[in-house]
Amino acid sequence: MTDTAIAATDLVERLARHRMLGSAPRPELEWLVAHGRLRRYVLGEPVTPRTEEVTGLLVIFTGHFAIHVDRGAGPRMVMEWRPGDVTGLLPFSRMRTPPGDSVTLEAGEGLELDREHFPDLVRECPNVTAILVHLMLDRARIFNTSDLHDEKMMSLGKLAAGLAHELNNPASAAARSAKLLAGSLADAEAASRALGALTLTDGQRAVIDRVREMCRSAVVGGEHTPLERSDREEAMGAWLERHGASTSPAPALAGTAVTMEALEALAGALPREALDTAVRWIVANYQALMLAVDIDRAATRVHDLVGAVKRFTYMDQQRSLEEVDLSQGLADTIAVLGSKARASSATVALEIEPGLPRISGSGAELNQVWLNLLDNALDAVAPKAGATGAGRVTVSAKRELDAVVVRVIDNGPGIPPEVRGRVFDPFFTTKPMGQGTGLGLDIAQRIARAHRALIEVDSRPGRTEFRLSLPAVAGGPRPAGGS
Repeated sequence: MTDTAIAATDLVERLARHRMLGSAPRPELEWLVAHGRLRRYVLGEPVTPRTEEVTGLLVIFTGHFAIHVDRGAGPRMVMEWRPGDVTGLLPFSRMRTPPGDSVTLEAGEGLELDREHFPDLVRECPNVTAILVHLMLDRARIFNTSDLHDEKMMSLGKLAAGLAHELNNPASAAARSAKLLAGSLADAEAASRALGALTLTDGQRAVIDRVREMCRSAVVGGEHTPLERSDREEAMGAWLERHGASTSPAPALAGTAVTMEALEALAGALPREALDTAVRWIVANYQALMLAVDIDRAATRVHDLVGAVKRFTYMDQQRSLEEVDLSQGLADTIAVLGSKARASSATVALEIEPGLPRISGSGAELNQVWLNLLDNALDAVAPKAGATGAGRVTVSAKRELDAVVVRVIDNGPGIPPEVRGRVFDPFFTTKPMGQGTGLGLDIAQRIARAHRALIEVDSRPGRTEFRLSLPAVAGGPRPAGGS
């Protein structure tokens, strides 16, 4: 027996002991050896760089190999292969270039089979082919899971960044108002002591209370322009000075609903020396109340944001199919991307048809779709050099026959015709490196398919529409006036 024959026999024996392919008939193993070649790899040697085409499959005998994928957040190991595994291109796979760099972590060797032999492999080795097809399906599932994980982590990063901005404003406002409230309460207490030291009749106290309630009843800051408020402040300062009172309360009085007539009634009811004390007491009470209102508003905003995020992520619910309220999910998505909309100087409008039926599905997964679509729309309308006009995004949901149709429409520049057919392709992106994985729309399409839904896109300069049609729950509520 020649050395070549001995080597071939040895390779067949090694294949027979191979964990994955060892169960195949011996003639098929012999065919693999006859058409393949033994390949050795040293530590650190690339198996297939992501920039090169995959030329065939590799049946691993020894060593340790792995693929690292970088989708904008740094390289991450997605899969690894050890003795008994098969890697590289597989029969019926549409892969041409790998999604990342495959490298040798531990020196080893394996049997390499060029892709040019795949048609004969399918015909001559049906058992080996069946094993490799099952392997391809498993590998696709792993990569799909990894893709979804990476996209979710990117989305989580966007969500966290947006939430940080959203929470910062009310949290800072609450902290600032709480500090000011301590001083305001001290001023109110001092003014109360001074007012209590005066000998006032019940009628005089009633006039003071009426002015105080007028101040507390409404805040007119939103009803007057800055110029009008400045005029009020100037007028009230002059009035206080004419009546021998301190002018320092004038800015606060200008922000209340108090009228000059009410102030004249107050001056007519009180001695000149008591007017200043009464005004200081009224303003101190008003300022303490407004600070408490500010704290309440800020705390409510934080509470609402946390609630929106909890609903958006379904973080307190099990992942399962359920009846989903799309209107709530869309509103929560707009809330968590509110800071990005403001940064893009974009207006986001939500249009929900009354009586919108629920759909059956996963609320968390659908919110992932809304996040991807709205995030892309905001990127499209973000201010660009030479661009004119304000960005606008409209998110709508309405019933059409037996489906609920969600539309995300932006007035951006549109998708160029030459790339429009590729927007749902995995890893395709027009964004700069590190700003997109190219998986958002691919995953949106996968989620749509899992919900028996259709996702489509229409685009032209000035109007891009992504449209998702979801089957409505049978017997769900119909819009008002529906039959």
